[in-house]
Amino acid sequence: MSFLSSRRRKPRLAPELDDGDLGRLLKSLRATTRSGTFGTTDLCVAQLSRLFEQDPGDWDRRAHRLSVLADYLSESHLPSAWATREPGNASALVLAAWSELVRGRDTGGLADSSAAAKQCLRAADLDPQDPAPWVVLLGIARLERYAQSDVFGAWNEILARDRWHREAYLSMLAHLSPEEAGSRVQVLDFIDSIRPRMPANAPCAAVELTAQVMQYNAALARGGVDALVARNHWTNPQAVESLERAHHTWPQPSFFHHAKTLADLNLLAYALMAADRRQQAAPVFEAIGNTVTAWPWNSGGDSLAAFEHARNRAGL
Repeated sequence: MSFLSSRRRKPRLAPELDDGDLGRLLKSLRATTRSGTFGTTDLCVAQLSRLFEQDPGDWDRRAHRLSVLADYLSESHLPSAWATREPGNASALVLAAWSELVRGRDTGGLADSSAAAKQCLRAADLDPQDPAPWVVLLGIARLERYAQSDVFGAWNEILARDRWHREAYLSMLAHLSPEEAGSRVQVLDFIDSIRPRMPANAPCAAVELTAQVMQYNAALARGGVDALVARNHWTNPQAVESLERAHHTWPQPSFFHHAKTLADLNLLAYALMAADRRQQAAPVFEAIGNTVTAWPWNSGGDSLAAFEHARNRAGL
């Protein structure tokens, strides 16, 4: 029994997090596409279609599933094949456009940004309440360096459909960062403008701590003196306040309900360990279990090794 217990405790990268239906689909897609049997595309398309027929109106879970599948299928023909077969299926169109966006981020630009945008607009016509097409349009506008009016136009369309959409807030945070099209001041202004109105357990609640981790990692990446003093970032009042709010509430079992809760807990554990607050990190690791996210643990190399090392330092 001891070796089985040890195996159960081994951390693993699981992009589906605790979404069992999504995890089973990913496992099935791996097995089906590996087999290369006749009718593989038909079977995979049917599986994708069934998943997105679940939970209509749950925009948060829908975005989680779309983002994970877009990452997984970005080099596959499946999204475009599904969109070609079912041009009246909003899920198929959004997944195809989102997969193109992922591939464009990897290569530095979209092969055909106009076609991807048209797929999103068609999906928005088919399902006017769904914010997902506008999330992808926001990503396209950022990647292709469209005018600010296009960026904020997509942003406003998302908020009109889902006020606290996690993907949208993280996308705007990246857009406003110094690494993209903004500045540190713009990031602070963005956080200050949303903090007073945002519910503490909103799906996008991690946007403030994400900004802190991004700033900390940017200092580490610069190397030299900046990297040597990067730990001091966690002593500034805003970083301290952000960590204080999060560690008291986020790990509580009934606090968060959104699809990427485990991703936010990974972020919190990373930040607490970066701030050398090991005792506070321990219950966060307990709440996480074995489900590891690539970011932010991969900022220093191998995600699983970094996670396990940090968990051991926290006394687990």
